[in-house]
Amino acid sequence: MIGKIIGSLTGLATSIIDGKTQIKLTEAEIKKKQLTGEIDWDLEAMRATENSWKDEWITLLFSIPLILAFCGDWGNDIVARGFAALEVMPQWYQIALGGIVSASIGMRSVSKFFGKR
Repeated sequence: MIGKIIGSLTGLATSIIDGKTQIKLTEAEIKKKQLTGEIDWDLEAMRATENSWKDEWITLLFSIPLILAFCGDWGNDIVARGFAALEVMPQWYQIALGGIVSASIGMRSVSKFFGKR
């Protein structure tokens, strides 16, 4: 009788341990798939932009105010008026512009940047 009770308790304990082990293995497998998916997405995004001038175009556009800032008062005036004009643009346009830039440099990179603020 006691042997059957001990046997049942051992079986129950084994089932609980096996269940918890299976949960941990499943969680690890899900995490691995998530990491692999992120890596695959990054690789595909890099392949898609290999022959694109988009990144260079975005870099050039962002460099213009930087260069004009060093051109004295007339350059500073142009930059200040340009940013003032962008500030009054509709919000949908500002968000779309941010999305374009984010897509160019990678959304995950932008997410990481803003996540650290």
